[in-house]
Amino acid sequence: MGWISKIKWNSIHTKLLATYLLLTTLGTSLMAGYVLWSFHAYFMSMRQTEMRNWSTAINESVADALEENDRERVKLIMRRYGAAETITIRVFDSKGKLIASSSPQQDQQVKNWLEVPGIRAALERKEVQGFAKGVLTNDDRLFIAQPIVRNGQLLGVLRMSITLQQFQRQFAIVIWTVLGTLVFILLLCTFISEWLARSLSRPIQTMKNFAIRLGSGHFGDKLQIRQSNELDQLALELNRMSERLASLDQERRAFLANVSHELRTPISNVLVTVEALRNGAASDPAVSDRFFQNVEDETKRLSRLIGDLLDLGRLEAGVTLLEKQHIQLVSLIKRAVRAVETRLQNSQISVQVNVADLQIQGDSERLLQALLNLLDNAIKHSPPNSQILITGSKEGKQAVVTIRDQGQGVKDSDLSRIFEQFYTGDHSRKGRGVGLGLAIAKRIIEAHGGSITVSSKVGEGATFTIYLPI
Repeated sequence: MGWISKIKWNSIHTKLLATYLLLTTLGTSLMAGYVLWSFHAYFMSMRQTEMRNWSTAINESVADALEENDRERVKLIMRRYGAAETITIRVFDSKGKLIASSSPQQDQQVKNWLEVPGIRAALERKEVQGFAKGVLTNDDRLFIAQPIVRNGQLLGVLRMSITLQQFQRQFAIVIWTVLGTLVFILLLCTFISEWLARSLSRPIQTMKNFAIRLGSGHFGDKLQIRQSNELDQLALELNRMSERLASLDQERRAFLANVSHELRTPISNVLVTVEALRNGAASDPAVSDRFFQNVEDETKRLSRLIGDLLDLGRLEAGVTLLEKQHIQLVSLIKRAVRAVETRLQNSQISVQVNVADLQIQGDSERLLQALLNLLDNAIKHSPPNSQILITGSKEGKQAVVTIRDQGQGVKDSDLSRIFEQFYTGDHSRKGRGVGLGLAIAKRIIEAHGGSITVSSKVGEGATFTIYLPI
C-alpha cells in the first residue's frame, strides 16, 4: 500500500505568495501610474493647445482695437470672453500698464504687473506659456502671455489664465477611482496568488516529506501528485527512484546474505577439518592427506570467491582502469578456448568457432575474463558429447559474439535474473560456482561500452549474445 505525504504549511508558500503579490503590486502600480500620468499629460497638452488657439484669436481682435486706439472695445472684448472664476484675460500697453481686464475691480489691488509671470517676457516680444499661482488667489492656473504686434510694432501684451481647480477635482476623482480599482485588483490577485502558491507549495512539501522518508530508509513508498506539469513528471521520477532504491536495498540484503553463506561454508569446512586433524586424524597418513587436500581446496575456493567479489566491487564502483588496445576478435576467442581446452576434453564437449576477422578496442585481459566466465557457464551446463558454438560477426558499428550451448536451457522466469549476483537459477542450472561469473562478465562488457543478452528455450540450450563497439 502506497504512502501519501501530509501537507504542511512551509516557508516556500510564503515566499511564492509574497513574490506573486510584489510582482502584481509593482505591475499594477506602474500601469496605474503610467495611465494617470498619460491622462494628466494629455489633458494639459490639450488645454494648452486650446488656450493658445483661443488667445491667438483674441489677440487679433485686441490688436485691431489697439491699432484704432479703441480701448472701450478692448474692455468689451475682455468682458465678453473672460469669466470671473475660471478665465481671466488682461491687456497691457507696451510699458506694462494694465489697459483692460476681465476682473477690473480685483486687479486694482495689484501694484506691479511686471512681477506677474510672463509679462516681462511678453514685453520683450516672447510668447510664454506655463503654470503659476493666481495673481490674487492661491489656486493653480494655466497661463499664456503673448505680445500684441501689428506691422512690426509692439502694441501691448495679452495675458490669459485658466484655473485648474475643476480639472484637479476631476483628476482627484480619477485618482481615487484608479486607487479603488487597484485595491480591488490586489485583493483579487491575493486570492489568486494564494491559490497558485498553495498549488505549487503543496506538492513540493509532499516531495520534501517523501524524500525525508526515502532518506530514512523507507523505500518502495508511492508519491501521488495529480498535476499535469513538470511536478507530476518529477513525482513520477521520484517514484521510480523509490522503486529502484527498494530493489537495490533488496539486492544489497540478498548480496550480504549470500556472501555470508558462501564465506561461511568453506571456513566451516576448514575449521572442521583442522579440528579433526587436531583430534588425531593426522596420525593416519591416508586420512591426513585427504583432510589436507580438503583444506587446500576450500582455501582455493575461498580465494576465488574473494577475488571475484573484489573484481565485482571494482567494476560496479567504476574504479577498474581498462588498458585499452586494438584486439583481434578471433585471436581473443581462440585464446579463451585454449584456456578451457582441458576441461572441454574431460567433459567430452567440442567447440566450433566461426568468427569474422574483426578488430575491437578494449582491455584484452578483462575481455578474456568475461569470455572465460561465459565459457565456464556453458561447460557446466552442457551434457557430454555436446557442442558449444561460438560465432562472431559485424552488425553496423558493433561486433556481435554469440556463445550457444546445448544444455537444458533456462526457464523464462530465470532469464531476467540470470546476471544477478549469486543467482544460480534452478537446480538444473546449478554447478560448482556461486553465481558471480555472469555478473562479472556483464559488468566487464558494459565497462567497454557494450551489452550482453541471453535467450533460451528449455531443452534447447542457452545463447549469450555480446555486443561490443568496433
